[in-house]
Amino acid sequence: MRILGIDPGTATTGYGVVDYQAGREKMVTYGTIKTDSGMAMPLRLYRIKLQLEQLLQEYLPDKVAVEEIFYNRNSKTVISVAQSRGVVLMTAAAAGLPVLEYTPLQVKQAVVGYGNADKRQVQLMVQRILGMKEIPRPDDAADALAIAICGLHSSRLG
Repeated sequence: MRILGIDPGTATTGYGVVDYQAGREKMVTYGTIKTDSGMAMPLRLYRIKLQLEQLLQEYLPDKVAVEEIFYNRNSKTVISVAQSRGVVLMTAAAAGLPVLEYTPLQVKQAVVGYGNADKRQVQLMVQRILGMKEIPRPDDAADALAIAICGLHSSRLG
């Protein structure tokens, strides 16, 4: 099984592709989709859509796992992330892929075993689970790998 994990954002959308083979998780690729803050919002969202479509065509995931929006005091940030998340959901649906949605708490629970884990603990466990030599960077990509791992775990259990 192959999962594409997505940490949505307008400036930076993290992605991570993880396979489950021979009883273990294996990192395929990870990175970010970046947009320029000087671009109009519709163009930024369109760029995310186009790059996500390329990822779907290149890596052929079985499912897409996306982080749900958590409350943030900055409503402008929430709206921006929601717009990016909408593009991700729409693009996955257009490709005919099932979408798995997880809260940050669920992702931390699946990866670390503790829902109140901090970012560093999650990154260290992602590194360990995937047998990586270094902690994945930047944070958005590391978070996307954690979301993909969560998707693999829940898909195997369900």
